[in-house]
Amino acid sequence: MSINPDLQGRSYPAGPVYEVGREKIREFALAVKATNPAHFDVAAAQELGHADLLAPPTFAIIVAQRADARLIEDSTSGIDFSRVVHAEQRFTHHRPIVAGDKLVAALHVDAVRAMGGGAMISTRAEITSSDGDPVATTRSAILVRGEGQ
Repeated sequence: MSINPDLQGRSYPAGPVYEVGREKIREFALAVKATNPAHFDVAAAQELGHADLLAPPTFAIIVAQRADARLIEDSTSGIDFSRVVHAEQRFTHHRPIVAGDKLVAALHVDAVRAMGGGAMISTRAEITSSDGDPVATTRSAILVRGEGQ
């Protein structure tokens, strides 16, 4: 099955709420080797003016990937995940992510470009609080390799 060109312009509504926990922040910070004390110690985060632990900037990927999964799992997309190569990721933060945040993400397919037997798909996840306040925008590009590539 080839990539559905009609994906371009498609949007996937926000899914279930993701609650940002302190241990999730600490685990992520350790995994990405982020060393700022505000990722581990509530008092250090509060000294910087945050209500709770501060998530590393790339923490937004956790919420964005939940949104990306809706595209990958869409049976009409033509995407075979075993053929996906992550090509690009960018983050724009509208405010910091902190422990206790309740976040959701809507996904938008901004572009689908045929490349040989495969395609490059560019997406944008708009991450908001469960109240609808903007938190972050992530932009991603995936290459879906065609058969024989």
